[in-house]
Amino acid sequence: MAKGSKAPVDPHHGADHHTHEITLPNGRTAWLRLMTAVDKKPLLEFARSLPSNDLLFLRSDITREAAIDAWIADIEKGATVTLVAEMDGKVVGYASLHHDQARWTRRVGEIRVLLGPSSRGAGLGRRLAEEIFHIGQRRGIKKMAAMMTPDQAGARAAFERLGFQVEALLQDWVVDRNGRPRDLLIMSHDVEGVGDRATA
Repeated sequence: MAKGSKAPVDPHHGADHHTHEITLPNGRTAWLRLMTAVDKKPLLEFARSLPSNDLLFLRSDITREAAIDAWIADIEKGATVTLVAEMDGKVVGYASLHHDQARWTRRVGEIRVLLGPSSRGAGLGRRLAEEIFHIGQRRGIKKMAAMMTPDQAGARAAFERLGFQVEALLQDWVVDRNGRPRDLLIMSHDVEGVGDRATA
């Protein structure tokens, strides 16, 4: 969105009110805001524009309306919080924090970050990861995890910058669209005791 223009209306209120413009190292700007039910159509359009392998490691097929409806329901009941990134009026990526409401796991969350191909390599993924991480801290999440393939060097670097460490490398854990086995890297962060390292 061009400088001087108005921010998108954010229907969220409260501690996680979170709509603002950021400037990326390449000079482009993006709006970050919390996802709501009004994002169903833009998220579907974003998901359906992605290469098929980008959808491989997602827990649900977000190209389906039912999956987006379930996602919105999780947001409304507090099991998920999602930051949407917009550029030029279109959704170009998001970061989500998912946590179970069961008593024994409600303080554990999984971060998922996904960008469209045209928005990668510009620092947007790192900013999304940082901001969803801090939202998780404010919500009292004490341990966070992230999953990726070993070749996603940018994603790994972004999470390492936040203090995440490799928890496990699962060999041949998933299968890509062509039936080839792929490894899965799991990173985690014990949030308690985190200081300025997360924002340095």
